[in-house]
Amino acid sequence: MNSRLSRTALHPLTLFLLSLLVVWELVSRTGAIAPGVLPPASKVFGVLAELLQRPAVWKAIGVTAWAVLVAFLIAVPAGIAIGVFLAENRYWGAVLKPFFYFLFSIPKSIFLPMFILAMGIGIPQKIAYGVFSAIFIVVISISAAVESIRGSHIMVAQCYGATRRQIVAHVYLPSMLPAILETLRLGMIFNFTGVILAEMYVSRTGIGHLIGVWGENFQLPQLLAGIVIVSAAAVIFNEVVRAFEKKYGHWRTE
Repeated sequence: MNSRLSRTALHPLTLFLLSLLVVWELVSRTGAIAPGVLPPASKVFGVLAELLQRPAVWKAIGVTAWAVLVAFLIAVPAGIAIGVFLAENRYWGAVLKPFFYFLFSIPKSIFLPMFILAMGIGIPQKIAYGVFSAIFIVVISISAAVESIRGSHIMVAQCYGATRRQIVAHVYLPSMLPAILETLRLGMIFNFTGVILAEMYVSRTGIGHLIGVWGENFQLPQLLAGIVIVSAAAVIFNEVVRAFEKKYGHWRTE
């Protein structure tokens, strides 16, 4: 009976989103917040349905998705490699880690003009800025994950004659996999934010550009519909990675 109830119960995220939509609709309809400031959810989703019928909107989504994907595929492997290198080499770790922590603590938006001057306003600039926005959290997270691996586990593997590749495959990977999956989520958040920010301020294509145009023209229903599109993409990716975490989280070495 309990298992049947658990299967039919709403997912917590679904329940939260439904509650948010109800509150949003009521707040706007009752006049607690002026509809000119916060249009009703029903109107926003009506506009969203209309926007999704436009080829130009899907083209913008595709441009943004391509930039986000390429930046992610560059930032994550590069960040993992640098993080492992810094954790495995005490000297370079002591020299470079403060630099990475320093850059990570600075708002990345202040570097956007430098990317514009160096690379213009095309897709390469958006990809580069997405990589720049994401790589620091990947480096820091992976470095901490490597340092958290117990030396006794590595020593036991070495005593049994394990090669470097076997140690990486059977000690490092099982211990680091949950941290890697969490890093993927964080890296995508920073990467996605970086690409959208670049599109809003310096691009002529992409969903971020459309959101920026709608905001400048005070088209609130369209602006909120664009935010819903971006949020939906982020939630879907987050839930996919969360599913992998639940499936492989038991790999963590005790």
